[in-house]
Amino acid sequence: MNLERVIPALAPTDVVQRAPVEISDLAYDTRAVGPGALYFCVPGERHDGHEFARQALERGAVALVVERVLELDVPQLVVPDVRRGMAQAAVIFFGDPTKELEVGGVTGTNGKTTTAYLLRSILASAGRRPGLLGTIESRIGGEHRPAIRTTPEAIDLQRAFREMLDAGDRSCALEATSHGSELGRLDGVRFSALAFTNLGQDHLDFHGTSERYFEAKRRLFVAGERPPAAVNVANEYGRRLADELRTLGQDSLLTFGFADDADIRPEQLELDANGARLVAGGIQLRTSLRGRFNVENVLAAVALARLLGIENDSIAAGIEALKGVPGRFEAVDEGQAFAVIVDYSHKPEALENVLHTARELAPNRLICVFGCGGDRDRGKRPVMGRIAAELADVAIVTSDNPRSEDPEAIIAEVVEGADASLEAEPDRATAIERALALAQEGDVVVIAGKGHEQGQELADRTIPFDDREVARHVLRRLGAAM
Repeated sequence: MNLERVIPALAPTDVVQRAPVEISDLAYDTRAVGPGALYFCVPGERHDGHEFARQALERGAVALVVERVLELDVPQLVVPDVRRGMAQAAVIFFGDPTKELEVGGVTGTNGKTTTAYLLRSILASAGRRPGLLGTIESRIGGEHRPAIRTTPEAIDLQRAFREMLDAGDRSCALEATSHGSELGRLDGVRFSALAFTNLGQDHLDFHGTSERYFEAKRRLFVAGERPPAAVNVANEYGRRLADELRTLGQDSLLTFGFADDADIRPEQLELDANGARLVAGGIQLRTSLRGRFNVENVLAAVALARLLGIENDSIAAGIEALKGVPGRFEAVDEGQAFAVIVDYSHKPEALENVLHTARELAPNRLICVFGCGGDRDRGKRPVMGRIAAELADVAIVTSDNPRSEDPEAIIAEVVEGADASLEAEPDRATAIERALALAQEGDVVVIAGKGHEQGQELADRTIPFDDREVARHVLRRLGAAM
């Protein structure tokens, strides 16, 4: 593509050395730069892409997008915000793929991953050949790829959409994060339908306040062309959003949730240890996902499917077909006499939901291992300590991706919120072993925080660590010793 085709989308305030340059790719990381690339000098928290511009040119870049003119002999497009310009250029370069690809998005504090998996299963049942982009993985043309971040950078996102189309996908279930909204990664995505699951305490280290966090979610629904919206009105922020969309004259709005006035709500509901049976939107549904919080995820998926025009039979078949989501209330069974559940719950509301659901499965004691991540929202630490102390019979605080922080300092902040005593064990493997050694017949052990993750992030490195594998190893050893 000629650089001239990208310039109108970027609307630069200045063009240095304008020339009819052919560009073969877009890049924001010098490691991905090849011959003919247009390199975006993105300012970041730790590094400024402008400092790597010369390196990008040495690797083959033929032009730069910058926020300040650099002393380099190369075409430069000067824009107010390189990151947001990246999204507009990516849409043009990759041929506006979401104009063809049906995208069902899910945003919210909790439930994004499970709802996206449910939606993908429904789309598959409806014959719409879906891809997936989310926290756990990407699925493009049936190929499973590990996720780098939940919502990829704009170039990677638009590239993935184009690859989906080229591979035969015709739809996509997408997790849309507040970071993706705030940083412009989702700019230019045409949502065929978008769901708001809820908003709770998280990411305040990035957004600063709950209102700014909400605003990052809200803008996906109200900026530009408003997408058909599914909104959880059982959540305070969801009700605010639904009311605003009605005021704006939104026609394609479906509300859902445990609320009497929701369009999609449980008309009948039976919960058991194997999942739930319910009627919602007039559809008889069966799900293997356990707990009321997963029923809410099912309602979100039903509302999204309705907005996408999917028939009831396909909705029911898709929901029943999904047997589980990796790291989401996932059972670890090595023949032991007690239940072991691994879950990604690393936020207050999520931990509370998981412990309430686990309590329903526990004839005897509920034992919980959990932690809080380093370099993240510190305000939720004492809140999670209080929740664990109140809801579990035994709660062990441990490390959960401490990153650059001292694990014992993080644990101390968690313990501050607890009225009852919490056990503290900074070594996560030892904490898991302690919980499993304590467990007796009829107990339930919840290992919360990391879910599907396969690494523990430390200050200078990431080491292999999978809660599920650690638990299996300990259970086998304990079983062999009995």
